[in-house]
Amino acid sequence: MDFPILWGFLAFLLNYVPNVGSTFAAIPAVLLALVQLGIGSAVMATAGYMVVNFMLDNVIETRLMGQKLGLSTLVVFLSLIFWGSLLGPVGMVLCIPLTMTLKFACENNKSTQWIAVLLGPETPTQSVPPVLKRGRNEYF
Repeated sequence: MDFPILWGFLAFLLNYVPNVGSTFAAIPAVLLALVQLGIGSAVMATAGYMVVNFMLDNVIETRLMGQKLGLSTLVVFLSLIFWGSLLGPVGMVLCIPLTMTLKFACENNKSTQWIAVLLGPETPTQSVPPVLKRGRNEYF
């Protein structure tokens, strides 16, 4: 297939759009494989995209968003719809950072903490390490 670096870079950029970006990245590459190399290569390209994106979407991203960011898959999908309808394609790319900013802003105010809890689990105060006091000789 011609221009594999271009198709890989397009897949990399469109994977920032959660849930649907990888599908949009696969369409032109699979169509080019169909036209250029035939139906067998198009099926192989489709299978390759499906395997890679299944692993990324269902195993790696879900675990990272759930554990590190504290966002559920439903919240990610709803934020994609909300920010995408509000800001268009730019909102689709920036939906996770914008939702995390909203979550952090709501966590810091008592009256809006319930919104932050709806967006993800409450951040435990016990997990924040205390400030360490160091003596003069501790650095040597």
